[in-house]
Amino acid sequence: MSKQYFENNDLLASNEQIITYYYKQFIIELFSDAGVFSVKQVDFGTNLLIKNVILPENCTKILDVGCGYGPIGITLAKANPKVYVHMIDVNLRAIDLAKRNAEHNNLKNAEIWESDLYTTVEGKYDLIISNPPIRAGKKVVHGVFEGAINYLKPYGELWIVIQKKQGAPSAYSKLTSVFDHVEIIAKEKGYWIIKAKHNGENKNGQV
Repeated sequence: MSKQYFENNDLLASNEQIITYYYKQFIIELFSDAGVFSVKQVDFGTNLLIKNVILPENCTKILDVGCGYGPIGITLAKANPKVYVHMIDVNLRAIDLAKRNAEHNNLKNAEIWESDLYTTVEGKYDLIISNPPIRAGKKVVHGVFEGAINYLKPYGELWIVIQKKQGAPSAYSKLTSVFDHVEIIAKEKGYWIIKAKHNGENKNGQV
């Protein structure tokens, strides 16, 4: 059975490519390869998320969950040099590419490492952002949502992108069970951008 992009794909035959991505005044070059998500270009959903996200006031730390080769985290780090951006993924090839991309784009404020969801994450963040791995299944996707509340600072935000046909209404419903404030920021070509905000304590009353 062929490997999926949300699995460890570091042993697949290589077919490396370079993607040029434009964001505001920045030109960002990204190495991509076989076995990672959206290998030929930054996909529509990721692009929509990047273009819509607004960093919380006084944001100093961002976590990109399921970073792939790094288009979200690399772009936000490039555009916000005073913000520390941490990027995690379970796919070792994606991690290697993201590290190369951070170096290639001369980033000093990005750190990338392997993590199965939040298993190796420490500390708390002002912003957690994700284009979650839909094909990994609802359990994994909902794990992104459920885990985020534990790694957000009080009043921190989770931003995600998800297609309506791949479960956006279900994702919205799940988020409302975890967060008190959930908002649909944008809808375009079947994609939803959703923001969930930490109100200072978890639904069980814990900070």
